[in-house]
Amino acid sequence: MTKGERTRQLIVERAMPLFNTRGYAGASISDIVRETGLEKGGIYNHFDSKEAIALAAFEYAVGLVEALFREVLVGKERADERLAAIVGVYTNLADGSLLPGGCPILNTAVEADDTQPQLRDRARAAMSDCLRLIGATVKDGIARGELRPETDPRTVATVITATLEGAVVLTRLFDNDEYMRRATEHLHGYIAALALDDERGR
Repeated sequence: MTKGERTRQLIVERAMPLFNTRGYAGASISDIVRETGLEKGGIYNHFDSKEAIALAAFEYAVGLVEALFREVLVGKERADERLAAIVGVYTNLADGSLLPGGCPILNTAVEADDTQPQLRDRARAAMSDCLRLIGATVKDGIARGELRPETDPRTVATVITATLEGAVVLTRLFDNDEYMRRATEHLHGYIAALALDDERGR
């Protein structure tokens, strides 16, 4: 990695928590200057606008979330186990232990509007990726005889995602992790009801 690449990465890493906790409007270039220790001109040597920094910071945050999904899915064979692992990721997003500010997709989706169309579109694409991950897991589970054949992948993806993202909002708004606990307990029961017994007599 060149010096310029390291500097660019530093900017992205330091800017990500600012955007994820304060939002696009609340995070300023001055904040980024303070967090990085760089001059404003040094920042603009690598990014031509605040929005460009926000996009790069969002991509970095989403990459961290995707890495966590990959990590928790290692060794999970059955579809119901994989779905339960996906649900578990959101506990870390709700309490901020993974990323300051919580879920970057939710945060950006809520704030971004027509004034930041690139951020809005990227949040939409990232959320679509999450829905596809869950939907594909369900499809595979049906094909392997692990989930009930009448299960609709899109419905499961919608229910899981909407429940978890809603729980993230409530948890952070009320600073109370009981909302996430209730949501995850409900979803674990929901997933268990979708599962068929395997040869081990589950």
